[in-house]
Amino acid sequence: MKRLLKNLHTFINQRNGFFILLVGLFWLKTMFAYYVDFSLGVSGVFQHIILWLNPLATTLLVFGLALYIQRPIWRYFGLMILSTANTALLYFNVIYYRQFTDFMTINTILGYSKVSEGLSSSSLALARPYDVLYWLDLVILVVLLLSRLIKIDQRPIRHHLPFAITSVAVLLFSVNLTLGEADRPQLLTRTFDRNYIVKYLGIDAYTVYDAVKTAQNNQTRASANGSDLANVLTFINQHNAAPDPDMYGIAKGRNVIILHLESFQQFLIDYKVDGQEVTPFLNSLYHSDQTYAFSNFFHQVGQGKTSDAENMLETSVYGLPQGSVFTALGSDNTFQAAPAILQQKAGYSSAVFHGNVGSFWNRDNVYKNMGYQNFFDASYFDTEGDRSEQYGLKDKLLFRDSVKYLEQLQQPFYAKFITVTNHFPFPLDSEDTDFPLPTTDDKAVNNYFATAHYLDQSLQEFFEYLKSSGLYDNSMIVLYGDHYGLSNSDNLSLAELLGKSADTWNDYDNAQLQRVPLMINIPGQHNGGIQKQYGGEIDVLPTIEHLLGIDNTGYVQFGTDLFSAQHDQVVAFRNSNFVTPTHTVLDGTIYNNDGEEVTHPSATLKAEIKRQQDKVQNELQLSDTVNNKNLLRFYTPIGFKPVDPENYNYKNDFAQLKMTGEKLGQLSTSLYSKNGDRTTSNHYKTDAPELSSGDDDADTTNATSSENSSSSQSTE
Repeated sequence: MKRLLKNLHTFINQRNGFFILLVGLFWLKTMFAYYVDFSLGVSGVFQHIILWLNPLATTLLVFGLALYIQRPIWRYFGLMILSTANTALLYFNVIYYRQFTDFMTINTILGYSKVSEGLSSSSLALARPYDVLYWLDLVILVVLLLSRLIKIDQRPIRHHLPFAITSVAVLLFSVNLTLGEADRPQLLTRTFDRNYIVKYLGIDAYTVYDAVKTAQNNQTRASANGSDLANVLTFINQHNAAPDPDMYGIAKGRNVIILHLESFQQFLIDYKVDGQEVTPFLNSLYHSDQTYAFSNFFHQVGQGKTSDAENMLETSVYGLPQGSVFTALGSDNTFQAAPAILQQKAGYSSAVFHGNVGSFWNRDNVYKNMGYQNFFDASYFDTEGDRSEQYGLKDKLLFRDSVKYLEQLQQPFYAKFITVTNHFPFPLDSEDTDFPLPTTDDKAVNNYFATAHYLDQSLQEFFEYLKSSGLYDNSMIVLYGDHYGLSNSDNLSLAELLGKSADTWNDYDNAQLQRVPLMINIPGQHNGGIQKQYGGEIDVLPTIEHLLGIDNTGYVQFGTDLFSAQHDQVVAFRNSNFVTPTHTVLDGTIYNNDGEEVTHPSATLKAEIKRQQDKVQNELQLSDTVNNKNLLRFYTPIGFKPVDPENYNYKNDFAQLKMTGEKLGQLSTSLYSKNGDRTTSNHYKTDAPELSSGDDDADTTNATSSENSSSSQSTE
């Protein structure tokens, strides 16, 4: 053993030995990530061989760059820097994957500052004790180098060695790519799930591949012109769905209140824990005859998560296959969005209420391009101390503290509330809830039910205010879940609570859990009920427009009115999978909607699935073209005026609203004016424990503009 250790010490004190040591350690870390943290769908000996091979080629290529450095000390320094950088890239992907079940893209990395203010707290929640294994080797090597237990080999390096290492790396990568193409033809030329690229080529190769694709997209955007719109407009015109005459205009002239239910999934509706309903208020709303509740409504988000949901809701255009429209393109893109359409068509004012920093997801820029007149972010609220969780102001306080702003909006208004408390990892102070938790082995799954219950209570308090203040009867309230709360990895623990086995849980089950609520509550209408038609977030805007009596002909919208007899019930997911009322299609595998895999589809079914798959891919591709090329700058529908973001400034919205009401005088339609220039804040009742007995009046909130902003909160 002593001789073995001595030989090992001698080996790593040589430049080649140290180089091989670093390569070997990084290979081990990558294998650990592949098998422990990533779910790459590896099957069969051949795929495992490819998986073991793929880190070697890129690691040799990257680490080999340091061998071109002639001075020994700088060569070793370069090797350590490259090893640290590669480890960071691997580990950041691990953290990202735990939350999003996906890999970081260049757009995600470049948009980091807009997505990740305060990300450290979220990352900490995603960390695992064994994560130390990703960094321990680097710490030990630095200590050994500084203590000179590993000595720097001062011998000059042979000139042919670096080139030889590079040549071997290129050869290995060629073999790797050939094997990958053999197992998955057209690996790099067709749009596959990012999992495929990582599985066959590795994290480094995937990152370079994504960088090249991103550069190509940017070049495509720069060279775009109006002629690129032809195929888009042809699709939109052929895909148009006429409104149901019985539903068209039934909410005309009403306020529209959008309630964005963070991470809320459909299975929570009517679910009980220990005999207690998780969401008793939403359950009552779901079953009300004044609510049109959709039981087969799916989120369709990609990496942009919440921002993708907002984008589809506001524009009826999909998010990007990589990154977020908001962060990657939103500062410059032209939108035909709900706030501008409703303002220009029907005189609506507009506002967003959100208890996080305005720069998160680049909202403070995107909302201006969408035509939102007001944006009340964290700077307008007291977010100090226990009033906030890591993602922003708690929901009960958001609704309660927004009232003094909401009542100043000129009616009719289009107002959106973005909740945050029901967000991974679902933390909540013990005084905020006493809801019983399930006892699975997954803490996130257990806590999810408590934060959902808290959100339900928040909504009930807000509805009671709407009714007592008089806003309810003249409003249409739209509630929707933005995306899944529990990831596919969490679903294995969730399975037992849904009466299923984790052993038999499969991709079909994961797909069915992508249902989220959509409820359209229209007070005074009593022909509502549970709607069975299939739809997704892309369909919300056309549906709202028709309910308000607004013709959406001519707008570039990929969704269709959910109530229309011509509504398209093929629901596309961002990865080109899709679901219909009869079948679910996942990576080419067909399932009946009873969960049974169709192993021998008939010729008729094959033809129908192919037609639907082609339509889904064409629709997503056309949407990507609209986004990436910013095509809407070349096209203005009749009667629509492009939004000028310079017209909006969110720095002093409260004072601006009050000034508008004062100027209008008796012509003012705000709730505040209709109430005799008196606040309705006293109508708001909440049991939020953060509020002291002397702080019952929401109008006393000590934040009226961004100049009085409180400390920034962390990200959603």
